[in-house]
Amino acid sequence: MQAAPVYEVLPKETRATAIPSFTDALRAVESLLMSGGQRTARRNAWTSVLEDRRRAKDRVEAQRVLEQAADRP
Repeated sequence: MQAAPVYEVLPKETRATAIPSFTDALRAVESLLMSGGQRTARRNAWTSVLEDRRRAKDRVEAQRVLEQAADRP
């Protein structure tokens, strides 16, 4: 004997509410606490930090390639 299929009843309308990320929450708090100029300055400073890290990584990679090329006979 086979069991009858079970059908799940779902509401006709479902609403999805996006949960903000931690970064979004920090930015919201930042916008409440700081003036626009400070917020822009912090964002620019962070962008500079990330760019410096990228350049440092590129320098390390270039150094590695140059060392490998120098080791070739």
